[in-house]
Amino acid sequence: MTEPMHIVLDETAMAAAGTGNVLASRLTHRAHAEAGWYLYAPACALVEADRTRPGTAEHLAALPGIAVIDLDLPGVLAVAQQVTWAQAHTQHAAQPTPDRPDGAIIATTTPERWKGEPVRVLDLTP
Repeated sequence: MTEPMHIVLDETAMAAAGTGNVLASRLTHRAHAEAGWYLYAPACALVEADRTRPGTAEHLAALPGIAVIDLDLPGVLAVAQQVTWAQAHTQHAAQPTPDRPDGAIIATTTPERWKGEPVRVLDLTP
């Protein structure tokens, strides 16, 4: 049996999904069509993606394979420790949980911003 894939989209990956980025499109397709593929959109990153590319939030929230992660109290505490809400909520969402004991991979088009952070990264740069 294949291990499940848990992937958190940062705001750059979300914006890229709406501009025809092939790798981002493949992720959304797999999350919808294949068992064991899970795609997450942290709410704070979703807001930032929509500011960058209006309509992104509505589009991603309508896709069946993407789960929006609300900002809960542990997320709020994480947000208070980072430079941007989007980056903080994304990093928080990628941390291990009972459902994701190994955490999740962060999909991004700016992998350099995650350098030095305790996260795994999937580069969606075309």
